[in-house]
Amino acid sequence: MKSMKTIASVFVAVFVTFTFVQCNNTAQQTPTSTVAPVNVVPGQAVKIAYVDIDTLLSNYELWKELNEEMLRKEENIRATLNEKAKALQADFEDFDRKLNNNGFTTRERAEAEQNRILKKREELEALQERLSNELAIENNKNSMLFRDSINSYINYYNKQKGYNIILSRIGDNILYIDTEMNITDDIIKGLNERYYQNKK
Repeated sequence: MKSMKTIASVFVAVFVTFTFVQCNNTAQQTPTSTVAPVNVVPGQAVKIAYVDIDTLLSNYELWKELNEEMLRKEENIRATLNEKAKALQADFEDFDRKLNNNGFTTRERAEAEQNRILKKREELEALQERLSNELAIENNKNSMLFRDSINSYINYYNKQKGYNIILSRIGDNILYIDTEMNITDDIIKGLNERYYQNKK
């Protein structure tokens, strides 16, 4: 069960970091067709902007939906595994009680019951591993969807605005930057508009 919490926590941390490292790399590497490449000349202004990741995650509907969906799936998996674990525990306790009270007619009958319970435990462990793997695969798929959504929109946005650099601000990783360079609200608005249009 702890592995489910770990997967979800790792998903969020890796997802956010990887997404916005990729966004910055893509924004810097992808040439735009509507904005001529800018040769930085000494004394010439460089257009820089940043996106506050915490604010983006709090307000981007796709992220909220994906996150809620993964939490629901994790909770369903946890409930399923807990139910099966309780049933297995009840079988173990019943077996132990019968064994201690000479409730089995033959030794073979006791061994058969013990083997049945051990097989049930193996099946539960296999189910836990399978469900954990499925959840990890879905996390990866969602991560790619989210990252592609951000990269695509930032490239589109930058074709109109012509920034040389778009940074991602996560927590306090930038010590100081002028708030006039904050394009987070524009990005959130555009992402959500695009998200709702695609959802129709």
